[in-house]
Amino acid sequence: MTDTETIHRIAIVGTGVIGASWTAQFHAKGLHVDVIIASSSPGLTMSDIQLGAASTWRALEPANRSEVPYRTPALALFLKARAARLHNRARMSTALLFRSFLTATALAALLTIACVTKSNAQALPGPWPTYNNGYNGQRFSSANKITPANVATLKRTCEAHLGDVGSFQSGPLVIGSSIYVTTSHTTVALDATTCAIRWRHVYKPVQDEVYAANRGVAYLDGRLFRGTGDGRIFALDAKTGKQLWQIKGGDPLVGEFFSSAPIAWKGLVFIGATGSDWGIRGFVIALDAATGKEKWRFYTIPMGNEPGADSWKIPETAKRGGGAMWTSYTLDPVAGELFVPVGNPSPDIAPDLRPGDNLYTNSVVVLDALTGKLKWHHQFDPNDGFDYDLGAAPALYTSGDGRKLLVAGSKDGYLYGIDRATQKVVFKTAVTTIKRPPTPPTKEGTEACPGALGGVEWNGPAVDPSSRAIYVGSVDWCFILTLKPPVVYKAGQFYFGGDQKGVADSSGWIHRVDGDSGDVLWKYHAEAPVVAGVTPTAGGVVFSGDLAGNFFALDAKTGAVLHKFNTGGAMAGGVVTYEAGGKQYVAFTSGNIGRGTFSAATGAPRIVILTTGLTKDDPKIVAVKEEAPHAAADGGDNAGTGRGKVLYGQYCNACHGKTGEGGMGPPLRGEAAKKNTDEVAAFIKNPKAPMPKLYPSPLSDADVTALGQFVETLR
Repeated sequence: MTDTETIHRIAIVGTGVIGASWTAQFHAKGLHVDVIIASSSPGLTMSDIQLGAASTWRALEPANRSEVPYRTPALALFLKARAARLHNRARMSTALLFRSFLTATALAALLTIACVTKSNAQALPGPWPTYNNGYNGQRFSSANKITPANVATLKRTCEAHLGDVGSFQSGPLVIGSSIYVTTSHTTVALDATTCAIRWRHVYKPVQDEVYAANRGVAYLDGRLFRGTGDGRIFALDAKTGKQLWQIKGGDPLVGEFFSSAPIAWKGLVFIGATGSDWGIRGFVIALDAATGKEKWRFYTIPMGNEPGADSWKIPETAKRGGGAMWTSYTLDPVAGELFVPVGNPSPDIAPDLRPGDNLYTNSVVVLDALTGKLKWHHQFDPNDGFDYDLGAAPALYTSGDGRKLLVAGSKDGYLYGIDRATQKVVFKTAVTTIKRPPTPPTKEGTEACPGALGGVEWNGPAVDPSSRAIYVGSVDWCFILTLKPPVVYKAGQFYFGGDQKGVADSSGWIHRVDGDSGDVLWKYHAEAPVVAGVTPTAGGVVFSGDLAGNFFALDAKTGAVLHKFNTGGAMAGGVVTYEAGGKQYVAFTSGNIGRGTFSAATGAPRIVILTTGLTKDDPKIVAVKEEAPHAAADGGDNAGTGRGKVLYGQYCNACHGKTGEGGMGPPLRGEAAKKNTDEVAAFIKNPKAPMPKLYPSPLSDADVTALGQFVETLR
């Protein structure tokens, strides 16, 4: 029909007059859509189109293209096309087009006149295609069969016990009839209604892992992509689980690894290095999805002539300045923009050692997704001394007055609304207890609320695009941070600069916030930290869970608890919902052990699937064959070491450090290590909070003995 460029879903292509008429008709019928009029009339101007006062214009290049954005929940079509000379066969009479429009629904009329070409957005498969259910990160589900009226009838239809006990913070994807979920070392495909395991891929580390944790996969064109605790990135065939390629993307010897869930688009896979707490120099990379070849790299800690390098007043400190990524990412496929949440500077609690704003730590960084070039950024906490990462991926949405906004939740305890056009803060709303000291941590100790494991953690805000309501989970936990000079960098070890210790008990929140004003509409106080995904639905229900193991469903409008039960394991990963066979299902992860576990609940990794219409709660249990913890492959830097070292890496090093240097937990070597092997074993069997109870499961008597023997070697 016409020489068109990429479009998002549907493009209206015609002369300026006809295009304007269509737009006006939509406006008259209250169907407000994002419309781009691709006109062959180079003289088309604003005055040629009569639109209401709510309309706004944004010029596109070249000059004979104009965009007329409309925003409403009634019809969310995003349209893009290139103005081009129409071929004679595409010329239609205005009368015919109006008859087509007036005699069909708005969407049908669009479809009859649309030129649909390859989408710039590469329409995602579903029903839950990315970590946050779409490139925009909104986590909203259009599934509506579960409502406040029937949600209390949810029962378990099946459970999949996944093995590989340890950190379990994965965000599942649902592609077609398969769920894809990760543990620290495994990637599993299972049936989305029966939990039947279709395949399981087990990764064997090549080197010692920095930290055994993983938050999920990305999907693109029949392939899955994920990172590892020893700095590798690999691709799997989504149908078979066969490994297609693997690269070494980071150096685990200096603390670089990949725990975040990637995002993939237009043949590229985007992922950033994790390791701020180990003093890495953060970076995000784009890889060729077919081969794993690196296409571009952007350093989140600028040096030399890179923009922002002058924010490190002592340039040498930027070499180990942190700024890592550890959750997931957001993307605007129409603008071609990648939104990267950047973590804390290092050393974490010694800001005086790194004077300056320390860009781009604690920032959202917006890159050209195809080139990696910086477009803009917004920093939330310059020269941070309290470990206030921007950990979670932001969400993109449109305000009631048509502005393109970004919402981000930070570990500093605030929810921020940012105008993408101006990069200015629209609102800043506290979503947990705030008590921020006026000075950085001291040698005597400084209390801060939230603490280093508080605020909004790895699952960020969700958005209901129809109401513009934002739902966000958070952690309410204060810490005492104590500076411990001299602060010395040692490659591959924690680089905190001191101690971080939780104060009293922790709890959690879910807030509903007005996406236009930032006003709190309601809040739910959970008995334990909320780090699991928060998922609003078109049925008027919000699903989530807490680290005490509680799954709950809340009324989206009021926050009232509609359904709640204990899953038997800490909930620290994704909560997803989807429809299959005429029914709606809810699937979530349960059973997390590790640095993110602030409560007594632990459990073994499993996927739980719920649905309505069941007569009793009698789930089918599917279990993988449990395997021993995964040591590095032969030839790796821990080849030949004992079982105790492997167990230590799986359960202990995230808190106590890879070499027992201490971190969130106390040091286990030197003068601080006073216990012999038997005493260590006794403490593991009967720990004091906040250390989780790991005996008699997942640790056996033999495991505890092996751990005690390894800890003895740390001295």
